[in-house]
Amino acid sequence: MPHLSALQYVLAVVSGGVVGFTLGLLGGGGSILAVPLLLYLVGMNDPHVVIGSTALAVSLNAYANLISHARAKHVLWKPAIGFALPGVLGAYIGSVLGKLMPDKQLLFLFAILMVVIAILMLRKKRSQNEQEFRSADVHWIRIISAGLLVGALSGFFGIGGGFLIVPGLIFSTGMPMIMAIGSSLFAVGTFGLTTAVSYASSGLVDWWVVLCYVGGGILGGVVGSLAATKLSTKRRTLNYIFSIIIFLVAIYMIIVNWKAIHG
Repeated sequence: MPHLSALQYVLAVVSGGVVGFTLGLLGGGGSILAVPLLLYLVGMNDPHVVIGSTALAVSLNAYANLISHARAKHVLWKPAIGFALPGVLGAYIGSVLGKLMPDKQLLFLFAILMVVIAILMLRKKRSQNEQEFRSADVHWIRIISAGLLVGALSGFFGIGGGFLIVPGLIFSTGMPMIMAIGSSLFAVGTFGLTTAVSYASSGLVDWWVVLCYVGGGILGGVVGSLAATKLSTKRRTLNYIFSIIIFLVAIYMIIVNWKAIHG
């Protein structure tokens, strides 16, 4: 694994700060920028090392956020575990397939996924009633099936998958949004850890980059959370701006990797 310069490690801290700030400000979506930031800002050359490293960083951040949500009683453990356990198998299978995929093809597909996420973020979210969660509402077959599928996508691309886990939990249990967000963090952390272990076993994790990314993410998250309070009336506008940024980065990645594939 090639050694990075001091400047690149500083940029890794900055990249982690950008992701953490976005997550703190908007409550989601920031992790999808983790891979392009390491590739194009930090200048890491191996996409597989980037995916392995970001998977671990996202996992650690998710577990850290899970603690605060659990203290606030926003985690429903049975559905969270029921979603995560089959997802571990999916994440492992996805990570194995991801490591076999050639670099440029993998990044091209990742960019397509970014476009999908940008579109989903632009859609107006329906308000969720704070209904009482009932265990009888849980559709275990839906949870297990969704967990397996989302885990596979998470492992393949090295992403947290929260944008898929949250609606999956709401659909299969009827739980309110805040509970789905809190519960999803257990699956995000578990999927990321499974992917990271798979990549680390192949020597595809840069541990110093992970440390820089997590450190920057913690600082950025604190600043983002403070900014969220002051900018609460403009969250929708910020969400639109961020979605457009994701879309533009995705288009750039599609063009670059399409040329590389067919060049």
